[in-house]
Parts: sequence; C-alpha cells; structure tokens
Amino acid sequence: MTISGFTMCKNASKLYYPIKASIESILPIVDEFIIALGDSDEDDNTLEQIKSINSEKIKIIHTVWDLEKYPRGMENAHQTDIAKEACSGDWVFYLQADEVVHEDDLNKIKNRCEELIDNKNIDGLLFNYLHFYGDYNHYNNGRGWYQNEIRIVRNDKDIHSFISAQSFRRIPNFDGISYRKKEGTSKLNVAKLDAKIYHYGWVRPPHYMQKKKIALDSIHSNKNSVNDPDVFNYGPIGCLTKFKHTHPKVMKEWILKFDWGHLLNYSKKYNLNREKMKHEKLLYRLMNKVENIVNGGRHFFSYSNWNLLKI
Repeated sequence: MTISGFTMCKNASKLYYPIKASIESILPIVDEFIIALGDSDEDDNTLEQIKSINSEKIKIIHTVWDLEKYPRGMENAHQTDIAKEACSGDWVFYLQADEVVHEDDLNKIKNRCEELIDNKNIDGLLFNYLHFYGDYNHYNNGRGWYQNEIRIVRNDKDIHSFISAQSFRRIPNFDGISYRKKEGTSKLNVAKLDAKIYHYGWVRPPHYMQKKKIALDSIHSNKNSVNDPDVFNYGPIGCLTKFKHTHPKVMKEWILKFDWGHLLNYSKKYNLNREKMKHEKLLYRLMNKVENIVNGGRHFFSYSNWNLLKI
C-alpha cells in the first residue's frame, strides 16, 4: 500500500500560510508529496520555503491560474485536481496549505488506510476538524464551521475536487471545468477516522487576515474590497472554546511568531466594524449552546458531502 500527499497553493508565504509545516506534518507516512504551485507574486517565497524541506519525496508542478476560466473558487478545485492527477499512490492525502496533522495521529491514519485498502466500498476517509481562530489558544466550533471533511481518497480518476476544493465527489466523464455542477455527480462513501486536521487558516496577524480575505473574495466573487478596513476584526475571542492540548510539533517555530495578542479582543463583548459572521449571530449562538448541552457539541443538520459507512 502506498500513500501520496498533495496540495496546491499560490502566494502561500505572502498570505501567511504555514505551508512548510503542513507538508512536513505528513511526510513521514507518504511515499511522495505533490504540490501544484501557482504563479505567485515576485515578493512571495513559497518555492524557497518548500525547497528548504529538502525531501526527495516532494515534487513540484508549476502552474498558471486562470480565474476567468475557473471563476467562483473553481480554480482552487482545478489546481487541486492537477496535483491529484500526478499522484501515484493507492490512497491520496490532501492537505490545504493551512492544514496540519498532529504527529500523534500519523500511525492511526496509516493503519486505517492499510485496514481499508481492499474494501472497495470505501472511497475515502473522514477527518475531524479543529478550526483555530484569532490565536493558537482558541478554536471555533460555532455554526458555519464544518466539523468533518474528506481528506484521503482512493486514487480513482473519477474522484475530483469539488466546488472550491473543500471536498471531493465522484464525477464520471468530467469535463474538467464544471466544478460547481452537482448534476451527474455522487457523494463518496467514506469511513470515519479518529484523527484531526488542525486548521490554522484563521490565525494570522489581523492585517494578513484581511489580505487573505480580500484574496479569497477576489477568487470566489470578484468582490471590490476598496472600502474594506486594513485589518480584520476577529470579534470577541473570549466567546470561543479554549484549546488545552498540544499543537503539532512542526508548528512550534510558526507559533513562536505570534505577536498580535494586543490587537485581539479577549472579552465577550461584540465591537465589530464588519458584518457578523454566522457563528456570531444570535440565533446560531443559541443553537450552538443547545448543541453543547444536549449533543456533545455536534451540530444539528450539519454539512455532509458524503455517505458515512459504519466500518
């Protein structure tokens, strides 16, 4: 059994993505790691960061993004497919550039892949998620934050990245363009995996967070962000769940760079200069409280782009 790791990115270092830590986190259990590296800006040093890992497992594919041909976030899915198609493993393990795996979970992941390799009813494996928010000591389990997602799939040519690369679907006879089209697609059959994805996409200095938000808005909706503030307002961090465990070791140096705590609101008082996010709205905050009390924090009627098989 072999496993390929893969990812895609553009301007990762410029937008404060922990791309190096992300790749390093699963290198011990993959036989290769494929990276579709987009045409980054001149002041971005993502390529140098990746090369500094100095691993023969890493293979880089240089790409050019086309947001006109692949609008509304579909270029993310297209780039993900480019990397996936270059993978040779039996299983392919996808990490976005802000996602990291804890070393304590690596053996669990590899063992589960070995256990299910011959079970052709299983198309992929479903991970749990921790969405860190604002700093490295709080995570967001509110409404609007997905609690699970597919990150390992079989190396099957009919399995493709979907919509804006958050998940995967089976798309026979795919035209290579229509990543948002549901007609003719089907959900993957997945098995649960007792492992977490540590998502750091919302832990950046506030000015970097705003730059990332503007970049994503341009990819997904061509939104004009001229009148947006220069820094992102994270809202009341004091309302979030405190993280009391350990981070992946590969994140140690990255976390040491944290120096924006004085810019965060650690109270529970809302003082926003932006529209409320879903988890900040009163209705969803009340729903989240009920879920914490009666459902162990699991969301009711949650997002589910898969068929979960109990195995």
